Amino acid sequence: MVQCQNERSQLRNKEMAMKMLMAKLYDKQQQENLQAQENLHGEKKEIAWGSQIRSYVLQPYRLIKDHRTSVEVGNVDAVLDGDLDNFIKAFLLWQPRR
Repeated sequence: MVQCQNERSQLRNKEMAMKMLMAKLYDKQQQENLQAQENLHGEKKEIAWGSQIRSYVLQPYRLIKDHRTSVEVGNVDAVLDGDLDNFIKAFLLWQPRR
């Protein structure tokens, strides 16, 4: 709700009130959009040393380890070529219920 009595003319007051109302509605819509965007992102972790999902060790031995699910794969070449099925299955079984 807005109210405007700055001018003597009712028409000008109405126009000013409509502008004020549109501004308030726009701000409300922006706040709702921001809230919806924050909900989509969910919980984010800080990107820092030690927060990686997987480790790729190519020397002196060859191993890929998923730190969330503790799955280890020794066939590095297959994983680097796109064979991620083991990691996907383990993640889907590990994923906490929401």
